[in-house]
Amino acid sequence: MSEIQLSPKIKMLFSLLRSALTGTECEGSCSPKEWAKVYALAAQQCVVGLAYRGISFLPAANRPSLELLLQWASEAETIQGHNRLLNEGAARLTKMFAAKGFRSAILKGPANARLYPDPFARQCGDIDIWVEGGQQKVADLLQSMGLYKSFPKISWYDYKAYRKELHELCQRLSWHHIHLHQKIDGVSVEVHFRPSSAINNPVANRRLQRFLEQEIKTTEFVAEGFYVPSLKFALVMQLAHILHHFVTSGIGLKQLIDYYVLLQNVSEKDRIEVSSMLHRFGLSRTASAVMWVLEYIFKLDPQKMLCEPNCKLGTVLLQEIFKGGAFGSYAPRQKRRAFFKWFARMHRPLQLFMFDPVEVFWSFIHNWIEFVRLIPVRLKARKLSLKGYWS
Repeated sequence: MSEIQLSPKIKMLFSLLRSALTGTECEGSCSPKEWAKVYALAAQQCVVGLAYRGISFLPAANRPSLELLLQWASEAETIQGHNRLLNEGAARLTKMFAAKGFRSAILKGPANARLYPDPFARQCGDIDIWVEGGQQKVADLLQSMGLYKSFPKISWYDYKAYRKELHELCQRLSWHHIHLHQKIDGVSVEVHFRPSSAINNPVANRRLQRFLEQEIKTTEFVAEGFYVPSLKFALVMQLAHILHHFVTSGIGLKQLIDYYVLLQNVSEKDRIEVSSMLHRFGLSRTASAVMWVLEYIFKLDPQKMLCEPNCKLGTVLLQEIFKGGAFGSYAPRQKRRAFFKWFARMHRPLQLFMFDPVEVFWSFIHNWIEFVRLIPVRLKARKLSLKGYWS
């Protein structure tokens, strides 16, 4: 995709997504082989449901073969059902935490989906719910509800038991959330005791977290039965989320579409306020790249942009999106052996240095700090590699 020379499958996918979001007629057609590639690409980017909606705006003669169309329709129907499960689960969790006296808010996922032209076309994953109180209070709450258990004290010599519990802990606990060990209404749940993952620039991150901690207190109860944060919060938090994942592993097209939908719904006052804070939060370069991608794919109105689009940074972002798929899951480095995969992850930030030099510098430092910090864990687990424990 050098110099933005898009393949037919990418052009077709862009056309489907534009139609799905804007309701305009879909342009273009594909051969049966190309349609299969479009479907595979949509699956890699987690936009199968939205692309299927776009097909409805195609003339009948330009649509995929009946066999592929039925497969696509089946997947889209599954996505609709999953969205309903997420809405039900989010409403149930909201009531559960409210009954314990804790405020909550749904982040991303169902909170974004409700803003789409078709709320059930967005391909959702799990439920991210913020609960007030901070890490210890939220952990104690979840333990009292039987939804989480703390890491037990294990003898230095019993390394097999330590490995087992370490694996369980790493699957459940991160810097900002706790992953419940049981599903709610068949859906995985992450309970956030901090409203967002961190960026690596320590000064900008402190400002970012202070703003998000304050802004998350402004919530709205919606018809789906749960609370959502303000769109101002969503714009800042999800931009930081894009930067975090882009530098560490990769980002997918779905997160960019979410951002497009947020920009279509935010008020001019909030958009101007968020725009004025981008530099303080270390997000200005990421925002300029995202604005370019959204203009390039969806013809985003300049009046709805947070800042001037940057073609050079946007091109880098778009190339990485299609190189790695959703969160970098399809990147070539994922197929490498453990050491080379670790090496690629440690040095990935350097490959993106010109995208955001300050964030990349601190990301590189953070990776090596984490490597040193985990040496005692490796020694106690009697393992040189923690593959399967940390991703």
